[in-house]
Amino acid sequence: MRLLKIFFMISIILNFTLLKADEIKTENQIAKNLRCLICQGQSVYDSDSEFALSLKLVIKDKINEGMNEKQIYSFLEQKYGEWILYDPIFNRNTYFLWLLPLLIFLAGGAIIIKKFYIKK
Repeated sequence: MRLLKIFFMISIILNFTLLKADEIKTENQIAKNLRCLICQGQSVYDSDSEFALSLKLVIKDKINEGMNEKQIYSFLEQKYGEWILYDPIFNRNTYFLWLLPLLIFLAGGAIIIKKFYIKK
């Protein structure tokens, strides 16, 4: 009976540890996908500014409230604007941003084909 109690306690502790590890992983993933508004070119995860530290606490609080990643991104986008997201949502305002790499690739391919394969 005593061995069963010890096993039960260990399993509970391990489950809480795994849940906490999942929360930390989610928290870090969200922080890596957010742009620090104070630091240029750094994510919130990499930055040590006061803004980044406070945003990390906000992310932790929102996770503890039960919000998922999409809800947290939506909350922060409403509060700080779409610029805070490193991976903006595909919408009417970001068509050019998403389609520009494809257009450059196609234009480069057309130039290469014209240069090497189409001879006059």
